[in-house]
Amino acid sequence: VFQVEVLCGGRRHTVAKRYSDFQALHKRIKKTCKVPDFPLRRVPNWMPKVVEQRRQGLELYLRGLLNHNKDLPQDVLDFLKVRRGQQDLKARSPPSGHPPSQRPVVGFCADPFTRPPRHDLLQDTVLRGVLLGLYTPGWAAP
Repeated sequence: VFQVEVLCGGRRHTVAKRYSDFQALHKRIKKTCKVPDFPLRRVPNWMPKVVEQRRQGLELYLRGLLNHNKDLPQDVLDFLKVRRGQQDLKARSPPSGHPPSQRPVVGFCADPFTRPPRHDLLQDTVLRGVLLGLYTPGWAAP
């Protein structure tokens, strides 16, 4: 299951989708709008590297879909659980008279199990200063 982060209209939510959900969406919309190449599902493999490559491919697919289509089909909005949101555009229009953009922005949540933790060689100076200030008796800032 892939976690897709959607930002639209200043609100953020997460949608959980399987590879087969993406595939079904692609089949529904490929004849009605511009779609990028769909990432192939190689052999079913649950190794972290393969899962990460699949995640990256699906992310590129969604970003391409959003970038190549001015008006998104209702199927895409439903997939991302985004409402059309054009009922009251005049009330929400900025002073210039242009309606606000309702195009969703998507990104995939990183899976902490597929990426090893980073071990930076440089210490976090701000964190170190806060910890010194809180836990060192008699320590005072210069």
